[in-house]
Amino acid sequence: MDLQHNTSYDLKVLDEPYTLGQEQIDFYQKNRYIKLKHVLDRATLDHFNKVISDQVDKMNTQEVPLDERDTYGKAFLQLFNLWLEDSEVKRLVFSKRIAGIATQLMKVRGVRMYHDQALFKEGFGGITPWHADQYYWPLDSDKTVTAWIPLQETPLEMGPLEFSAASHAIVEGRELAIGDESENIINQRLRVTDFKHVIEPFDAGEISFHSGWVFHRAGANATPETRKVMTIIYMDIDMKLKNPENKNQEHDWHTWCPGAKIGEVIDTPINPVLFP
Repeated sequence: MDLQHNTSYDLKVLDEPYTLGQEQIDFYQKNRYIKLKHVLDRATLDHFNKVISDQVDKMNTQEVPLDERDTYGKAFLQLFNLWLEDSEVKRLVFSKRIAGIATQLMKVRGVRMYHDQALFKEGFGGITPWHADQYYWPLDSDKTVTAWIPLQETPLEMGPLEFSAASHAIVEGRELAIGDESENIINQRLRVTDFKHVIEPFDAGEISFHSGWVFHRAGANATPETRKVMTIIYMDIDMKLKNPENKNQEHDWHTWCPGAKIGEVIDTPINPVLFP
């Protein structure tokens, strides 16, 4: 059931084009991440901070105290496909502005939804270990990108997303689920490479985009405030389902691409085209 919301922002902002320069597209293609400022204005950000926070409160079932959880559990509260639960959240997730950026960065003719997720790192929550997202995804190409949308200004002490630039070239570590093992093994591997470890704060309205195979992590939240982030995972409009290579990919097939068939384009009711 939808919650009723007052729209205190200009709806047109979500669909206004955000034109990238060739230099920015080239940067993403080389490094497989990019941070872009002023994607959302303050009114829009504040509006969706409240809308998404309300939906997370409504959906959250975590009852285990923070200090009793494992590393993954301490990293964040994780809630999926909020767009199916609330029509106002859907406005953000279906933003042509953000989906258009994803399309430009990947140099594809369009994008469709894989799924969305809210990642709320609670006050004094732990690290998010090094990992590559596409370990979990039964997708037959690397034409995927995640928009990481902080719902507030995010200084270093809140644990913003960190990237190992251009690390999508590394094969070692791709077989690891997120956890203590991935943090240790990938950290050791990255130490002996020349890939730049990017640790920067996020301004309000700044969004990052990263590909499925680039390694990334986040530090702990050293503040009492929750670090609130919404993410949208996009895939090439022509993405096909591959034969799952692990139990997580098997799970993701039936959860995020229900009814899709191996070797065919993932065109299901919950994988709609978001751009053009």
